[in-house]
Amino acid sequence: MMDYEKLMSENVRTLQPSGIRKFFDILDTMKDAISLGIGEPDFVTPWHIREAGVYSLEQGFTKYTSNAGLIRLRGAVSDYLKRRFDIDYDPARVFITVGGSEAIDLCIRAMLNPGDEVIIPVPSFVCYGPLVTMANGVPVYVETKAENEFRLTAQELRSAITPRTKLLVLPYPNNPTGAIMERGDLEAIAEVLRGTDIMVLSDEIYAELTYGQTHVSPCNIPELYERTLLVNGFSKAYAMTGWRLGYVCGPAPIMKQMLKIHQYGIMSAPTTSQYAAIEALRNGDGDIETMRDSYDKRRKLMLKGLRDLGLQCFEPRGAFYMFPKIGGYGLTSDQFCTRFLQEEKVAIIPGTAFGPGGEGYTRICYASSVENIETALERLGDFLGRLRN
Repeated sequence: MMDYEKLMSENVRTLQPSGIRKFFDILDTMKDAISLGIGEPDFVTPWHIREAGVYSLEQGFTKYTSNAGLIRLRGAVSDYLKRRFDIDYDPARVFITVGGSEAIDLCIRAMLNPGDEVIIPVPSFVCYGPLVTMANGVPVYVETKAENEFRLTAQELRSAITPRTKLLVLPYPNNPTGAIMERGDLEAIAEVLRGTDIMVLSDEIYAELTYGQTHVSPCNIPELYERTLLVNGFSKAYAMTGWRLGYVCGPAPIMKQMLKIHQYGIMSAPTTSQYAAIEALRNGDGDIETMRDSYDKRRKLMLKGLRDLGLQCFEPRGAFYMFPKIGGYGLTSDQFCTRFLQEEKVAIIPGTAFGPGGEGYTRICYASSVENIETALERLGDFLGRLRN
């Protein structure tokens, strides 16, 4: 018989499955359960964007695009970044990917040689470390702290840098904490990186979802601009998760290498999605404002509800997640979330799913209806009451 264990890639075989998946598997077996676990807008893609996709099909635009994406879309991305964030990128330094996730993967694979280190602030989204490992790199996790609002500090970064450091991931606004980095924070990071050859991978998928301030990108900091690979997409800002479309911008020599990987592995992003994205970028500013205002109301509702229940939670200023502290009940984060789902039929995600430093916390997504949030808070109150007794 074939020994499949020996045949498989050791890097892949030894990876742990996503800590999020377990809870969705349990959720699928339940009726009338509430999910505050999945990081997905509860809005449907606005009609004018869907209509643009439909129109492209009616016109027969069903062939491959160029590997880098439709030039009209790349130009629209360039215009959008300048208009919304004052970031300058020529369309030649933009290319379109299958979601932001492919863009992150391309950045990592194009940059790393075996043994190169990548600094990853945690808690953060689940993909960075495994992608580094699969590219034969070494993830170096830096545990950010609640007292610093889960921002990466200059001192923490400086302590993590070694001669093998090749790349720094800046995942802000942050999933799962809702943390942001302000201009002063990024200027301090720039000072640490001065004189090094360390690149920055800036995952800005939640850039449009900030509350009380405008997102600041590393690309807005002159000292960081030429060392930054900017990743963004359409899933969160325009409620286009299923369209699977993202983009990456950066220095031309690195983009050239990333495009080679994209050419061989993907060919091009979905054509229909690209036409829809042009419409989103050109005429979707109002949709962003409407959805962000709604998320902000839910953010305030969730924050007050958690604090009223006696849970410590700093005020998130980006994305659509809360990261409350749930230690002190004699349960691990995984045990807490598992029991809450089984006993109260509400899915939230243990902080440990998002890397070292997540124990004692849980991620709660407030991109759900007000009714679901209110019901979930009531059930959480009942659950905590039983734990306290």
